[in-house]
Amino acid sequence: MKLFIIANRKKPNVGKALDEWLPWIKTQVDVVGMDTDARGDISHVNADTILALGGDGTLLSAARRLGGKPVPVMGVNFGRLGFLASFSPENFKQALADLVAGKLPITSRMMLDASVIGGDVNCDPHDAGQVASLRRWHASALNDAVITAGPPFHMIEMELHADGDGGVRFVGDGVIVCTPSGSTAYNLSAGGPIIDPGVDAFCITPICPHTLSFRPVVVSSRNIVTIMASKVNAGTTLFCDGQDAAKLALGDKVIVCRSPNDLRLIENPATLQWRNLADKLNWAATPRYNAND
Repeated sequence: MKLFIIANRKKPNVGKALDEWLPWIKTQVDVVGMDTDARGDISHVNADTILALGGDGTLLSAARRLGGKPVPVMGVNFGRLGFLASFSPENFKQALADLVAGKLPITSRMMLDASVIGGDVNCDPHDAGQVASLRRWHASALNDAVITAGPPFHMIEMELHADGDGGVRFVGDGVIVCTPSGSTAYNLSAGGPIIDPGVDAFCITPICPHTLSFRPVVVSSRNIVTIMASKVNAGTTLFCDGQDAAKLALGDKVIVCRSPNDLRLIENPATLQWRNLADKLNWAATPRYNAND
C-alpha cells in the first residue's frame, strides 16, 4: 500500500506522534510523501491512501486540496470532537493494520462547489461551463459554504433561490448551505437539522434571521442554490469549510451546487454516525435526575 501523510504539526502532540510512529509505519506501508504545511495542491499525489493527522480541520483541508482525486482519506483526531477524523491516536496502530488488511469501510461523502459571480455579470447558474468561465472565485467544501455579515456587523440582506424558483429575500447575519457531513458543524449550532451522511441533500440554514418564520430547509442536492447579496457590509465574506474565503460586494451572486467529486472517507466502525452523536454531542442522552427526587 502506498501512503501519503498529512501532518498538522500545529496541533499539540502531532509532531511527537509522527516522529514516534513513522519508523513503524514504514514497516507496514510504502510512505510516498508527506505534507506539513496544509496549503499545497495534493491532487498529483500517487498514493492508495491519505493519512491525515490532526483533526477535522486537517481532514477538511485535505478533502479540498485533493481536487476531486478519489484517494481514500483516513483521519486521526488530535483535536476535540473528531466527527470526520474518527480514529484515535491510542488505537492508531491497530487501525492502520486493519486498513492494510482491507477491514475498514470506505464511504462516499458528498461535497459542494461554491462560485462567486460579479453583480454586473449575466450568468445562467444551471450552465456549469458558463459559471466556470465567468466566476471570479471558486472553492469546494466538504462541510459548508457560509456567508457571514462581517464588520461592522450590521445585518445584511440576501435574496435566495433554490433551483430557479421565485426566491425569497431575508435580513439577518448570514446563511449556511451545508452537506450532510457539515450538518453537525456550524449548521447544528445555528439550529439546523442533523442529516444522515447517506442523504443526497443540502440544508439551507439562516443565521439569526430577522423573522420568526424563516426556518432551516432541506433541499435535494440536485438543486442549484443561488444567493444574491442585496445589502452587505464592508466585511461580508463567503467561507468554505471555514478556511477558503472571498469578500462579497453589493450584487454579487454566490452559486452553490453539488460537486461532481465525492470524498472517499475511511470510517471507524466503532464510531459511526449515531454512536458519534451520542458520545460526542450527548444526543438522546437520558436526563440527569437529582438522587433525592
